[in-house]
Amino acid sequence: MRLVQVAQRAADLDRAADFYTMLLDTEPTARFDPPGLLFFDLDGVRLLLDRNAPSSLIYLHVHNVHEALERLDGLADVVSAPHVIFRHENDELGPAGHQEWQAFIRDSEGNTVGLIAFQRP
Repeated sequence: MRLVQVAQRAADLDRAADFYTMLLDTEPTARFDPPGLLFFDLDGVRLLLDRNAPSSLIYLHVHNVHEALERLDGLADVVSAPHVIFRHENDELGPAGHQEWQAFIRDSEGNTVGLIAFQRP
């Protein structure tokens, strides 16, 4: 079994498209309007931005949390600034020998999004 799709609420598809294009550094893969659906491909998992979906908390892997926030350049409110959550001693939850950095932002639609990066100390 594998994850196929995650849905996130987006009241304004144009605004959400601009925001997620900047955050993910990629263009949407599909748009159906009506009914108000916008898709991005996250390495084989579909991110669906949907006018009728409930808000959910999603965590996205980024290369560097600080760089991701710089790329957004004020488009997102920072809920929690970048910080190290813990160091991975083994490969159980992340690459051994790496620190896990996280930050939380509020996207263009008011949803909280977690950003995660694995970096060597």
